[in-house]
Amino acid sequence: MAVDQEIQQLELLCKHLYESSDPIQRQEAEKTLVEFQNSPDSLVRCQLLLERATSSYAQLLAATTLTKLVSRPTQIISLQQRIQIRNYILSYLVTRVKLDAYVIQSLATLFARITKLGWFDMDKEEFVFRNVINDASTFLQGSVEHCTIGVQLLSVLTSEMNQVSEADANRSLTKHRKIASSFRDQQLFEIFRLCCTLLKSAIDNSKTLVLEGELQQALMSQLLRLAHNCLTFDFIGTSTDESSDDLCTVQIPTNWRPAFLDFTTLQLFFDLYHTLPPSLSSMALSCLVQIASVRRSLFSNAERAKFLTQLVNGVKHILQNPHGLSDTNNYHEFCRLLARLKSNYQLGELVLVETYADTIALIAKFTIDSLRQMLQVAPNSVHYLLSLWQRMVASVPYVKATEPHMLETYTPEVTRAYVTSRIDSVAVCIREGTEDPLEDTSIVTQQLEQLSVIGRCEYQKTCSLIVQLFDQAAQSYQEMVQRRTPPTPVDLAIQEGQLTWLVYIIGAAIGGRVSFNTNEEHDSMDGELVCRVLQLMQLTDSRLSQSGCERLESGYLSFFEQFRKIYVGDQVQKASKVYRRLSEVLGLTDETMVLSVFIRKIITNLKYWSRCEQILSKTLTLLNDLSVGYNSVRKLVKLDEVQFMLNNHTGEHFPFLGLNQNVNDLRFRTVFYTALGRLLMVDLGEDEDKFHTFMVPLTSQLESVGQLLANAETAMFRSEEAKWTIVGIARDLRGIVFAFNTRTSYMMFYDWIYPAYSPILQRAVELWYHDPHVTTPVLKLFAELCQNRSQRLQFDVCSPNGILLFREASKMMCNYGNRILAVDVPKTQLYPLKLKGISICFLMLKAALCGNYVNFGVFRLYGDEALDNDFPKLSQTYYVLLECVAQDHMNFLASLDPSMFLYILQSISEGLAALGNTYMLHKMIEWGKLGFVPKSLDTMVCAGCCATLDHIVTYLFKQWTLKNKKIPRVMPMTNNERVLQIVEQHPEILQQMLATVLNIVMFEDCRNQWSMSRPLLGLILLNEEYFGQLRETVIRNQPVEKQASMAAWFESLMDGIERNLLTKNRDRFTQNLTVFRRDINESLKGPNTTVNVSDMMTC
Repeated sequence: MAVDQEIQQLELLCKHLYESSDPIQRQEAEKTLVEFQNSPDSLVRCQLLLERATSSYAQLLAATTLTKLVSRPTQIISLQQRIQIRNYILSYLVTRVKLDAYVIQSLATLFARITKLGWFDMDKEEFVFRNVINDASTFLQGSVEHCTIGVQLLSVLTSEMNQVSEADANRSLTKHRKIASSFRDQQLFEIFRLCCTLLKSAIDNSKTLVLEGELQQALMSQLLRLAHNCLTFDFIGTSTDESSDDLCTVQIPTNWRPAFLDFTTLQLFFDLYHTLPPSLSSMALSCLVQIASVRRSLFSNAERAKFLTQLVNGVKHILQNPHGLSDTNNYHEFCRLLARLKSNYQLGELVLVETYADTIALIAKFTIDSLRQMLQVAPNSVHYLLSLWQRMVASVPYVKATEPHMLETYTPEVTRAYVTSRIDSVAVCIREGTEDPLEDTSIVTQQLEQLSVIGRCEYQKTCSLIVQLFDQAAQSYQEMVQRRTPPTPVDLAIQEGQLTWLVYIIGAAIGGRVSFNTNEEHDSMDGELVCRVLQLMQLTDSRLSQSGCERLESGYLSFFEQFRKIYVGDQVQKASKVYRRLSEVLGLTDETMVLSVFIRKIITNLKYWSRCEQILSKTLTLLNDLSVGYNSVRKLVKLDEVQFMLNNHTGEHFPFLGLNQNVNDLRFRTVFYTALGRLLMVDLGEDEDKFHTFMVPLTSQLESVGQLLANAETAMFRSEEAKWTIVGIARDLRGIVFAFNTRTSYMMFYDWIYPAYSPILQRAVELWYHDPHVTTPVLKLFAELCQNRSQRLQFDVCSPNGILLFREASKMMCNYGNRILAVDVPKTQLYPLKLKGISICFLMLKAALCGNYVNFGVFRLYGDEALDNDFPKLSQTYYVLLECVAQDHMNFLASLDPSMFLYILQSISEGLAALGNTYMLHKMIEWGKLGFVPKSLDTMVCAGCCATLDHIVTYLFKQWTLKNKKIPRVMPMTNNERVLQIVEQHPEILQQMLATVLNIVMFEDCRNQWSMSRPLLGLILLNEEYFGQLRETVIRNQPVEKQASMAAWFESLMDGIERNLLTKNRDRFTQNLTVFRRDINESLKGPNTTVNVSDMMTC
């Protein structure tokens, strides 16, 4: 009776969780159900819940709880229990085919998880979880509902085998690939053949399909999903990023050849597309996309030609009967299929297909019709169509076949369709209020990159079209704005929108020059296009005092960026016909005069568009790019416009430099001053007067804010004005010091800021330490000051500047660190309000320690506490800082409080453990610093931890060696001896690190084997007895027949290794470790290995 009451209570809680609108009730229900999932007897209670519960929600709870239980590495569930659970689930599904779909899916996931995690488990010399096809056949012989469940079990299992689940993330990636590879070799092809057989049977009985309706369609849906899962399986462990879909090749194993050589498989899916209703046929096309992407090496040349012919004929048949393409999903998948024709096959192969001429004509018509209806077509689908034409045009120079490719006939029509459809769409979007394609700049940029290649085929026709359309639109616009009666806002917006598209398209056409064979005639055509854009820009700039079009201005900047890449720089031919045409029409005779147009436009935008983030960002990016080129920057500084910027960088001329509280505007200031700093440096030399003249506006601002801060304790203090002035100045100065990468220019800046103005910045941090808007730019400025970029911090032997710089940075870190550590912030705001500033302090300290411009021995010699003040607060986290400290300052580490030294060791241990469980990385996500875990980050953590550990272990081994020489000690215990005593009192820390490193080297996906080998030898020598215990544990966990081999591998690991840490001995150990790891990996490939890597950690 109590059991029934508990089940009723659980059902009620599940209902509250999934259906209640009361958040408190849902929260309470969730809390109770989590306790149920974590209870010790949850396994038994879940089985009772499945047997007796009538609520689908309760059944879902039981299934998901069981899945979590079998997935936990720490959960001990015996082999017999897992077999019982799996058999129970199969029996449960056989007798309950009417379950809700989400319950069946959850139970199928449980079945798949148990099967995957137990793939190598044996009972009575038999792999007990590998009879998956036999398990499914029980369902396949039953009713339609049973058959659907059986196919779903195989589909979910195939998907589970192919992906790294949360359970796999806590285990070895090598083990996941081993299981997936075994499943691929032993089961996957048989599952695919079974799926194709069932699909063929369904096609042959298509009349029955219609009669039985929804049940049969559900079965077909599961069959197609199973086929798709088989074809998208990660056959070779590449884990292809879905964003690179158009570059994907399906690495079908060689033993699958029979399924593709007779072409029946290919034809089967074409037949499915034509037979099935639209709700299902899109999945058939998805399978065809994968089949079309089968690796080329699967076929001989003759076989590939026949396969391609069959594929092209199938595509042609779809185009001749396009009724199914009215469905959005079908249309999208068919566009993907078309793109795969070129991504996986060469144009020279396509033109040899007998029906190529008819097919390319149909594809062209389909593309043109699609482009003309782009507002109704998903942009992703258009991407694949344009990708097809882009790849074909790019292949034209490499075609050796004599058969005509006919692209010169169809690509101009495709280009025309795209251009005219974009222009025509403007009026529709504005008048009907629909979404404007120009709003999505990423998609526009992507499409224009494709068009830039397509348009270069028959470029004369492309240019003629653009010139004709541009002249019409520009003339209409000019007449409209010059009328006495102002145009209506709608008419003006339409005209500006059309010109915006044409400016973007002209920029793309010019940018296509690098990706296609060009000649002087093409350059002359580019000149015609450039002249028109510049003439239009003169007209629109003259109206900016009245009004302007943000999108058109963005188009100009995109055009300038493309022109800069192609026609401005060291590689441009000076006699280019572009400049000839510009000289004839606009009087711009050379690159310098064109650069003056660039700078005038930049100044104009900074004046009139200072409150538009998009325009401001693109304008400053253009200025920054121009300031980087070696030749172009020397031409720029000779221009009057550039000298104007260098002499008048104030809020009066550039409004975004004025006092404002827009954080984004303030960020742009750093980019602006970086560019100005580079321009200033060209002719700066040792001219201090020129530098001080440039710094006059900033000097004036700093002195003003200094006076404000002097009254900080009075009621007259203008807090907001002072704060935002400091923020702007810090960002400005950071841009300048970043650009000053020579010793002379850096010293000018350093002498200017210290000691005159650095106290103002120190005072600002004292006042606003809790506000990251202030602290972040100030700390970044000091971090940049400490960066020895391009060896710019080379002080004279008698100069104290290196020490003074470090002391000023130390003071800043202490001012900030001592205050921010006492601030309590919400957990969700921990990174932006606290950790971000601390991380900048780490970077600052690392730059100072590694810059080689400070003699740190002087600090202790003269009793200076600047160095001592930094480390206790800042050496508790970042591994890059720990590495630097351990490398050069072990004596300081040895002098730390024992608890602090143990904390550092523990942090290194956690960093090594993070490589296996990603704890530290997910903490960074929790803090809001990362939205994802990049693969490079665990490598960085590994390298930093290993290097730091190597320095510490080497130091400890040296002290241990000296101690064992039993030299009489008459002096008090030194820091070195004290550290050794601390480690001897806490041996578990080094032992844990030894076990972790050895575990990663032997069983994990170790990307830093060399880095791992360096501290490993020292750890072994310091913990020889414990290493012997680890070795015996690993050997004992091997199958009996492999124990002797494992023992021999361990003997070989230490073969020839002496008890020292000399470089020669280390190198020998690294070589031995490479052979040791290789032997271990070869052993793991065998089917009988049952070692659990976590067992090694328990001795």
